[in-house]
Amino acid sequence: MTGFEIFWPMVAHAVLVFALYALLSARRASLVRTGKVEASQFRENRHEPAESLVVRNSIANQFELPVLFHVCCVLLYITEADNLLSLGFAWLFVALRYVHAGVHVTSNRLRYRRPLFIAGFVTLLATWGWLCVWMATS
Repeated sequence: MTGFEIFWPMVAHAVLVFALYALLSARRASLVRTGKVEASQFRENRHEPAESLVVRNSIANQFELPVLFHVCCVLLYITEADNLLSLGFAWLFVALRYVHAGVHVTSNRLRYRRPLFIAGFVTLLATWGWLCVWMATS
């Protein structure tokens, strides 16, 4: 690779997280504005309404498996294993995170969400596998 290409998928994932926070804020504000909940209800988040709970859960999900993605991307860069293959894996993982989050905050159907999660998991596993092969053979 010629530069910092491996970091762009990381930036794209950060954009997803920021967008989810904006959506959470918008949904909560709407709930307060329509009188469905009191603003003070969000102080301790003990009874998050379903409309915003799915977004909050999706945000939490972005800090689980994707943490391993970000670490792997940095390691790929440091070890110079950031080639076209690893970049393809990284973009595929982020694309799957976007679709997974989209399903999560809309229909939240496990029938669709679960295969997307598994595909992302396998993609990330392959990325780590590539990193291990690279380090073992370099």
